[in-house]
Amino acid sequence: MLSQRNDPIIALATPPGRGAVGIVRLSGKHLLNFAQKLTHRQLTPRVAQLVTIKDQLGDSLDQVLAIFFPAPHSYTGEDVLELQGHGGAVVLQMLLQNCLQTAHQKNADEVALLPHLRLARPGEFTERAYLNHKLDLAQAEAVADLIDANTEAAVRSAGRSLEGVFSKQVNTLKDMLIHLRMQIEACLDFPDEDIDFIQQMHVDEQLQALEEKTKELLAQAAHGRLLRDGLKLVIAGQPNAGKSSLLNALSGADVAIVTAIAGTTRDVLTQSIQIQGVPVHVLDTAGLREYALADEVEQIGMARAWDQIGHADIVLLLNDLSRENQSDYAKAQTRLRQDIEQALAPHTKLLIVNNKSDAMVPSLDLNSQALNISAKTGDGLDRLKVRIMDMAGWQAGLNEGVFTARTRHLDAIEAVLSHIQQATKFMQFAAVPLDLMAEECRLAQNHLSLLTGNFSADDLLGEIFSRFCIGK
Repeated sequence: MLSQRNDPIIALATPPGRGAVGIVRLSGKHLLNFAQKLTHRQLTPRVAQLVTIKDQLGDSLDQVLAIFFPAPHSYTGEDVLELQGHGGAVVLQMLLQNCLQTAHQKNADEVALLPHLRLARPGEFTERAYLNHKLDLAQAEAVADLIDANTEAAVRSAGRSLEGVFSKQVNTLKDMLIHLRMQIEACLDFPDEDIDFIQQMHVDEQLQALEEKTKELLAQAAHGRLLRDGLKLVIAGQPNAGKSSLLNALSGADVAIVTAIAGTTRDVLTQSIQIQGVPVHVLDTAGLREYALADEVEQIGMARAWDQIGHADIVLLLNDLSRENQSDYAKAQTRLRQDIEQALAPHTKLLIVNNKSDAMVPSLDLNSQALNISAKTGDGLDRLKVRIMDMAGWQAGLNEGVFTARTRHLDAIEAVLSHIQQATKFMQFAAVPLDLMAEECRLAQNHLSLLTGNFSADDLLGEIFSRFCIGK
């Protein structure tokens, strides 16, 4: 990959299919001569010019708007040529192939204009923008998040990250850490100085401020991850507890088939909804009961339900109030709750919800902490949505100004917080080990650098940019 980073690249920058406009984009060093041979025009930088592109036989391919962006004033920081033509799939492919042929065509001296021009890899344009310091890594990731955003809140949060809101907060923390490290390491260099370093430099106050700001950043990043990835909510319960009815009620559509026949739902059904602007992926699963009572197909559905429970953010265990006074049902519900609690991942939360409040047994005494709803009438659904977001850690007050974030961002910030807290513990020692404190600060700074890409391995970059679309 390293040997190809200087190659000029080309790709379609618009989605496949028919459209009014399609864009072919090139990026690389010294593209001007190629651009002028391709268009048979003297191109003025950053000015759209109408040109006719002809193939190798001299036949017209398409009339396009050609725009040349000279380095470093372009998206990638290299020379960039954009050809905005008609959005037909065939004509765009012909235009792209003609660019490749023109680039590799040799002149009288057997020299090609762009001998190494090749098709771009996914995300390679944005990767070059990062490598050429047009964007930091967090901003580059925000480009993909902006494209993939499926809610208005997610779009706004990705836009803030692209503007650098996230990066500025990370850099502020980094500057604070560097300042503290400088003080600690200066003291290490002059150990004989008769100075009470800890009190004079207010190290405890600096560490406390670092911890508070890191916790604030972690809370905002957690919100940003919710906006980007959404929340996985798995509805589980015994057959006929109303799981499919609840899915339909939450989604506002008849997504799942609802009958009184046990085992109607045989597979996992998924519907994405929005709650307070956050994508929530609701999964309706097969009813859970003893395997011996189910046929082969239902057993497969139950196995898939348990698999989803193991990967959920929240498991909503539904209880049928109309059967609460049936001893067999109540015992099975208790066993099911215990089994689910054992199957939960460490990060997964369990929410108990009583359904069919409209058909509740009159003599039933409910002293439960569980939420009572009716999927049939809609009673309690608003309270349920609020409870779901509370359990997810969503705070409406933090929504304003939140930026997009990923799981890797949360992991890095949590590591930063851990190192700062460890450095704080050293303050309790009678003789503060400044060398260990300095090391904890250095490790925290390294994790912050991973967020913006100031310290990133090639394999991390490959993983990030491989998830982009080709022309970006």
